[in-house]
Amino acid sequence: MYERSSVAELAESLRAELNRYSVGGKLPSSRVLVEQYRVSPVTVSRALAQLAAEGLVVTRPGAGVYRAQPRTQATAPGDTSWQAVALSAEDAGEVVPRSVDATGVLVTLAAPPAGVIELHSGYLHSVLQPERAMAAALARAGRRPGVWGRPPVEGLPELRDWFAREIGGAVAAGDVLVTAGGQSALATALRALAPPGAPILVESPTYPGLLALARAAGCRPVPVPVDADGVRPELLAAAFEATGARVFVCQPLFQNPTGAVLSGERRGEVLRIARAAGAFVLEDDYARYLAHEDSGPLPATLAAEDPDGVVVHVRSLTKVTSPSLRVGALAARGPVFDRLRAIQVVDTFFVPRPLQETALELVGAPAWPRHLKSVAAELRHRREVLTGALRRELPELEVPHPPRGGYQVWAGLGAGEDEAAFVAAALRAGVAVAPGRAYFCAEPPGPFVRLSLAGVSGGGELTQAVRRLRAGQGPKGAGQGPMETRQDPKGTRQDPKGTRQDPKGTA
Repeated sequence: MYERSSVAELAESLRAELNRYSVGGKLPSSRVLVEQYRVSPVTVSRALAQLAAEGLVVTRPGAGVYRAQPRTQATAPGDTSWQAVALSAEDAGEVVPRSVDATGVLVTLAAPPAGVIELHSGYLHSVLQPERAMAAALARAGRRPGVWGRPPVEGLPELRDWFAREIGGAVAAGDVLVTAGGQSALATALRALAPPGAPILVESPTYPGLLALARAAGCRPVPVPVDADGVRPELLAAAFEATGARVFVCQPLFQNPTGAVLSGERRGEVLRIARAAGAFVLEDDYARYLAHEDSGPLPATLAAEDPDGVVVHVRSLTKVTSPSLRVGALAARGPVFDRLRAIQVVDTFFVPRPLQETALELVGAPAWPRHLKSVAAELRHRREVLTGALRRELPELEVPHPPRGGYQVWAGLGAGEDEAAFVAAALRAGVAVAPGRAYFCAEPPGPFVRLSLAGVSGGGELTQAVRRLRAGQGPKGAGQGPMETRQDPKGTRQDPKGTRQDPKGTA
């Protein structure tokens, strides 16, 4: 496989050489470029494709590659200041003004500068993604009859059936909608369950993407505190009574960001309280496939224990595979299913069939259980490395309950600490972390940061990150000096028996 850095370097070299050729002049052939730069033909092809996408060269099949006509100078920008009035007037008659604030989400999606260790990412590093298995699944999916045809709006029957079996209980294929990932499923569910202006009960702290969705829909998120055993039932009941809410959004398994698992006793109480309030529980089962090796048997989904259609269930394959495999599921029983289906059809029509076929091929392959097992072992290893390094290097950070699943560690900074200053100092030291403030819809009880296990190449990079954090929090703002060399992103760790793990999976 080509190196991404080689493609970027070759493209930069060719870009610098373009002035040697007149407009319409022919560049050297691919064979010459391969010999001149000592790279593979694939690297040359991709670098030229990048230049073509930038409008710098034109490819003529059978003839070669030529320097393109320079683009004309952009015209002066128009005056868009009128939009401030138009967008403000849109909210005039709404009980809760809609605000589309993606700040909390962008913190975890934005790529940091080169050399910065990513402890803020919510997706698996490439060394943990099943790249070979996904490529093989995509190739097999491409050969399926009708793969480019229109799929059923609810999703492929076989994929709906697979999701139903994974969710468990009495959930059937007919209760499942295939969605474009978990975020899309949450957006559809919130629109279906709560009208604009309505209160929505959420765990506190909770996933910033949920808070952004709620506010963008004109709803009012109301916090219900969680502890080590999940949401506190007595506070949930009080919140339903005080607000009249008809929706509670819950992550009962490895809650983001705390890692809490809803206890067995509380599971039944949550369903009973919601049912008594005539409310839905929106179960975001985002981490079902991110259990650590030592997590023990996982509890069933809330949907599997719900006979009355109280639970609307969300899950996704994205977190455990790739950011680009955006395939998830919504499951619901009763009249609410028709509303969910109608909203999804209006918003997106359907999830592209090639993506659904690829997902179906992937989860049906022998590589799938091997991949889940590999991720479980590696996440446990990384958790132990990170928490151990924090105890040694930054004992003032509080991690009272290291999670047994999910991809993050939630750390308290201690009373009186400045969260924003900690995050800024970390970035100067070469580490990107997620500030805790974005995880609260009301005043936070203290300063926190979320540290991700997923977006780094391995345990060595986690150890290096903690050392940088310690240096960055020094009394004189250390960490502004030269940054250490980043670990080879292709590196893998040795297991205790001396055999090297293969995190890519095989098809």
